[in-house]
Amino acid sequence: MAEILPLKAWRYNERLSENLEDLTAPLFDVVSARQRDLLYENPLNSIHLSVPQGENPADNARQTLANWKSQGIIAQDPLPGIYVYYQYFRLPGDQEERCRKGFIAHIKAYDWDEREILRHESTIVSSVNDRIDLLRATEIQASPTHGLYEDESEELEIHMDAAMASPLYELEDYQGVREVVAVIHDREVISRFLEVLKQKTVILADGHHRLEAAIEYRKMQRDAFPSAKWRGSDYHLMYLTNAYGNHLKILPTHRLLYGMELSEELFLGKLREWFDIRVFGDAEELATYTFQRKWSFGLILQDQSFVVKFKPERFEEMRPDLPEALRRLDLVILHDVVFGRILGMDLEKQRKTDQLAFERNFARCLREVRSGKASFAMITREIEMSQVLDVCKTGALMPQKSTYFYPKALGGLLFGSIKQEEFEYDYEAFFEQAKR
Repeated sequence: MAEILPLKAWRYNERLSENLEDLTAPLFDVVSARQRDLLYENPLNSIHLSVPQGENPADNARQTLANWKSQGIIAQDPLPGIYVYYQYFRLPGDQEERCRKGFIAHIKAYDWDEREILRHESTIVSSVNDRIDLLRATEIQASPTHGLYEDESEELEIHMDAAMASPLYELEDYQGVREVVAVIHDREVISRFLEVLKQKTVILADGHHRLEAAIEYRKMQRDAFPSAKWRGSDYHLMYLTNAYGNHLKILPTHRLLYGMELSEELFLGKLREWFDIRVFGDAEELATYTFQRKWSFGLILQDQSFVVKFKPERFEEMRPDLPEALRRLDLVILHDVVFGRILGMDLEKQRKTDQLAFERNFARCLREVRSGKASFAMITREIEMSQVLDVCKTGALMPQKSTYFYPKALGGLLFGSIKQEEFEYDYEAFFEQAKR
């Protein structure tokens, strides 16, 4: 029973929104360092709130936010609404334009044990702590996490399509994605959104660290504002999309290993115990190679490349402690055998080491290995949506960076405040409407 609420969003002043492309920001880890530097050069870009810099980044973000509010750079909408958010995109080679339909709202920051929001990846403690510090300092969220709900009836899409007749914004982002935002203020329509989601479990697609920070902040604030029926610190900003009838695309994230202690010859020898290995003539062609068989990967070494396929007869040796839906995943095989058994990195080390890097850009993988910086790259294939849903429902977790949902939600389109005086509203009216 996922509880969502409409929000009184903070948005860039209308005089600035004409150049919204210059003010919005992608997630920090999906763009290059040079692209990030360009974002930071603009003093009004939302990245200064989502990933602040400096010796005391959280304090810097708090001061930036105070300045933006006092100077009217951002202003709060007077009424709560459901913010409809459509992303139009094409994948390489596609002629058809796809559209991912969804909406942004506040959702209760449920603890994982409550099983109202299901996660599929583990998190890194230091990254969560940074997010908690930022949330405590600013009490605002500049970038929504991304959650999935399952609704075969697609009831809400009718209301979202109607709202799109009068969009607030339309822009093209850093990915070449056309981003369109509209808002719904109609109380009866909003009540339907609340009622539909009340019957759903949400599966977290993107933003595990940010949501975990919101969960911890909710716990820290449990005694704050005891007389308030609706407490801002209980909620979190989320972009919600329907797993049915939606253009949801999951792209692969490849693995890079730095500082391998084994020689390439010894590494390949150990690999052959577990995988069938075939020499692949041109590493660059792995970018378009179709890995038809499960448990198959591309391997790039400095002067040679291979297609490697796990030997099915050895599957029974794979993690019998895991649910079947999880242990059959390509990435579980990869992490257990290559990084665990062959390279001696246990799961905890895999989570914390700087030897293991995650890279979605194939060309960058190739450059890192050919330059000698990385020891090797493992090229992975995309995971299927059905696999993500199956794993989430078991309660088990995939290896980190198992999924790359595309396109990513853009930061800075709107800001969700959980500051109590900015959050306060008689939300009960929406629930009463739903009962009629």
